[in-house]
Amino acid sequence: MSRFHLTTSALAVIAVSATSAAARDQVQVSGSSTVLPYATIVAEAFGENFDFPTPVVEGGGSGAGRKKLCEGVGEHTIDIANSSSRIKQSDIDLCAANGVAEIMEIRIGYDGIVFASANNGLDFAFTPEDWYNALAAEVVKDGVLVANPNKTWADVNAALPAQDILAFIPGTKHGTREVFDVEVLEAGCVGSGAEKALVAARGEEDGRKACLSLRTDGVSVDIDGDYTETLSRLAADKNAVGVFGLSFYQNNTDKLKVATMSGIVPSVETISTGEYPVSRPLFFYVKSAHLDVVPGLQEYVAFFVSDDMAGPDGPLAAYGLVSDPDLAKTQEMVANRTPMGALN
Repeated sequence: MSRFHLTTSALAVIAVSATSAAARDQVQVSGSSTVLPYATIVAEAFGENFDFPTPVVEGGGSGAGRKKLCEGVGEHTIDIANSSSRIKQSDIDLCAANGVAEIMEIRIGYDGIVFASANNGLDFAFTPEDWYNALAAEVVKDGVLVANPNKTWADVNAALPAQDILAFIPGTKHGTREVFDVEVLEAGCVGSGAEKALVAARGEEDGRKACLSLRTDGVSVDIDGDYTETLSRLAADKNAVGVFGLSFYQNNTDKLKVATMSGIVPSVETISTGEYPVSRPLFFYVKSAHLDVVPGLQEYVAFFVSDDMAGPDGPLAAYGLVSDPDLAKTQEMVANRTPMGALN
């Protein structure tokens, strides 16, 4: 008996795709640029070691990948969405509306968000409060909420270099932006006292939202492309500071100098212990209805989270992934095809 609870229309689509499996015999993956290199490593190894075609893995961003996953069921829809932020309720609702009744949530490990400048640049030791006071539209000066007047990092914090503020941060479609907003901007807003002032001025809901309002005078620049675009921007302006994933930084240490955050150097060790404050889990989401339809999908998912690939001694860890201490639980969930429950 099938473990899936599909609508009549979804069953019809599956029936059609099952009769034309030859039309698509490759696993199709889309989504996060952060997860992309890990998924590519796994896909290439999978193609070399299994009797299935190498999966097709594309980027496009976490939100875009989840949206594609939720377009419906059938051979013309993707099987997996990579994501550097957790799925949202709006995604789940879209999936349900389009007949995607069950999704598996696979946590592959952890990544850190690092703050880096050109490798021949100045040294930075940041706190979340520094970043908030550098980039926020409004800050507290002498106990008063004012439009952000800070021009240099030294204006923000006298212990920082007197270098003009110019920050390249992930665009709003990046999963990286979510952890930047929560762990840096929101934390800095609270720590600096700005949240209290904003709530007093605008009310609870609007005040908290205002913590994420950034200045628009050109010192805070959204990067909608991947980390290579951020790197090229830093190469063109040696005074800039950029936001990257840990793995990208580790593979570009000849070009980048990383800053500390709250006194902690980002590394696999400090992220795995939870010591480094700006880190996030990485996921991919699997359309359960495709597991028995698309050749190799179940095998690819199991291979991805195997000790050989995602374990502490596997190639993903060598590339920069922080292995999940609960990987064995994920492996069991994949073997049992356990769908995700309600968000908590």
